[in-house]
Amino acid sequence: MGLAGLLSSHCNADPLAHPPRDELRQAWQKYRQSFIAPEGRVVDNANGDISHSEGQGYGMLLAERFDDRETFERIWRWTSEHLLIRGDGLAAWRWDPKSDPRVADRNNASDGDVLIAWALSEAADKWSVPDYGDASRRTVKAIAAKLIVSSHFGPILLPGADGFDVSSRADGPVVNLSYWIFPAFNYLGRRPGPVDWARLSDVGLRLIAAARFGPRQLPTNWVSLAHENAAPAASFPRVFGYDAIRIPLYLAWGSHRDMAAALSPGPAVVEVDSGKDAGPFSDPDYQAIATLATCVGAQGVSSGETAYSGRFYYPATLYLLSRIAADDVAPICAP
Repeated sequence: MGLAGLLSSHCNADPLAHPPRDELRQAWQKYRQSFIAPEGRVVDNANGDISHSEGQGYGMLLAERFDDRETFERIWRWTSEHLLIRGDGLAAWRWDPKSDPRVADRNNASDGDVLIAWALSEAADKWSVPDYGDASRRTVKAIAAKLIVSSHFGPILLPGADGFDVSSRADGPVVNLSYWIFPAFNYLGRRPGPVDWARLSDVGLRLIAAARFGPRQLPTNWVSLAHENAAPAASFPRVFGYDAIRIPLYLAWGSHRDMAAALSPGPAVVEVDSGKDAGPFSDPDYQAIATLATCVGAQGVSSGETAYSGRFYYPATLYLLSRIAADDVAPICAP
């Protein structure tokens, strides 16, 4: 299928149309017990027990989807108090219980900000809480002001306010295509605001189509847009790895079915230049993304159930998100 066909292979599914089933709710309960501290901090237990804006956003989104308002409010309260300290509406990206100060780097991570805005917007709609909607709009305003810049590809989402633009890197701007969270863009785009989410989505799809490197035609985690053609970013490993594995998840969830299937991850990190596997993905929960991407690309031919392991924060999160995405856009793919 050509690029035009790939870009048109999407729909606008209602993200609230398919509530999570009992088995998935049990996985959420296990997740909540394992990774969400009583005060509302989402703990990355494979990474020194740090917390980050990405994890807080994921936790808020999951709590909203499982109609767990008490947990949502705890996560949002902690996020507001400990990460929204920059003064510009964006969240500091990392909080480390072992460092002093706990936030040593106040730079943000734009995927965390998008996730927080998305979760707040959905929560405002579900529970009729205007304050959540106001907070979402503040975050979107900050994203527009600080993170969306022009490029010769069109408007792009910088990974952070500092360190990725043309003035900061010789091969800048540098982007992370796993930060294009298509279902979030679809949802946030339902409301008027300073971000043209549809245009940003279109540019992201074109970048993903352009950033196909090496014999297996895979994007790297980090991509340079300094020149006419996208290229693997300097100073970053040239791999399709733990960041890029989210690209097919967000494509499938955004109903870009054929593009998701084309990037369905295998069992290992890939060195894009050689096309060789560079070591297996470290947890079976990552397989849920491949199951989802393959199924939606096959128009509902499911490869069967993927059991929940729930040992580590990041793969456990991607497992739950993959299952929710299936319920949203292709229920036949949700075993």
